[in-house]
Amino acid sequence: MALITASRRLRRTPFSDGVEAAGVSAYTTYNHMLLPTVFRSVVEDYHHLKSAVQVWDVAAERQVEVRGPDAGRLLQMLTPRDLRGMLPGMCYYVPMVDETGGMLNDPVAVKLAEDRYWISIADSDLLFWVKGIAYGYRLDVMVDEPDVSPLAIQGPKSDDLMERVFGEAVRNVKFFRYGVFEFQGRSLVIARSGYSKQGGFEIYVEGSDIGMPLWNALMEAGKDLDVRAGCPNGIERVEGGLLSYGNDMTRDNTPHETGLGRFCSTQTAIGCVGRDALLRVSKEGPVKQIRPLEIEGGVPPCDRTWPLMAGDKVVGQITSAANSPDFGTGVAIGMVRMTHWDPGTKLTAQTPDGPRAVTVAEKFWI
Repeated sequence: MALITASRRLRRTPFSDGVEAAGVSAYTTYNHMLLPTVFRSVVEDYHHLKSAVQVWDVAAERQVEVRGPDAGRLLQMLTPRDLRGMLPGMCYYVPMVDETGGMLNDPVAVKLAEDRYWISIADSDLLFWVKGIAYGYRLDVMVDEPDVSPLAIQGPKSDDLMERVFGEAVRNVKFFRYGVFEFQGRSLVIARSGYSKQGGFEIYVEGSDIGMPLWNALMEAGKDLDVRAGCPNGIERVEGGLLSYGNDMTRDNTPHETGLGRFCSTQTAIGCVGRDALLRVSKEGPVKQIRPLEIEGGVPPCDRTWPLMAGDKVVGQITSAANSPDFGTGVAIGMVRMTHWDPGTKLTAQTPDGPRAVTVAEKFWI
């Protein structure tokens, strides 16, 4: 693959100096920013993530800040998840949809106060949609991108590392909750969350100026824990069924098709702009849905969708795939029609390297 030309439109992050010093070997673009994807190798990074602790530059998970008297109303307009039970200190996974019920993003919302939220977004220009809704409905709210850059600490030794920098109390933060902790006189929101199944935290670094001081403090504190710079791992995320917006789902898919129906309270999410469209879907159910898939034989890089065939009939597509060292098979995420999505169903994937036998799995691997 050809190199991507650097420019100011492809933004660096507050942690880029540390990432480069750690030997990053590949990036992708994400919300117009650099997102590391490989350090030593995908496989070596994968094994290290599962055994130690990594510091991830995920500043590309940009924040959309919503602040003002109508902040809660605006957030509910964006998602079919009922937010009435959300309190300050909570993080909610909130599928966000347009007026047709199509997925626009699958962010995590962080409730900082009754009138203030951060929306930690996946790779799409959600800021403009949120601004448009706020302006179109004349809501009393400010919508902007703050100087907040997430830094993820992931892996089984995450708690040990975080305690050394932020104190023992950080261990008490519950899953999808956050606390506020001090670093060099700055108060930082720290949530127990992250884009891996290995456990860990996301630090919402408010203020670019402390990005590298925090990076260096974590690296120094974790030397005996074998801390390394890392990044979301393509193998581990597929094993865990962690969806990627733009890969596994787009605006053409509803939350129910992506298996996120459990986060939709369509009947009670009054005000959601896509509510009417989703009421029918929630009642009738989807005709296609995300499924875990096992692939026989070596799996080539998946940079485009692969048709899933039942005989000579297309019954779905693979959207993400990898070779799993731990499970000794090809693992994949795919959108499969209801006629062929039952566990054990045998299909064929048309990959760039030729056909591969596929079996619909009962569940994801981790």
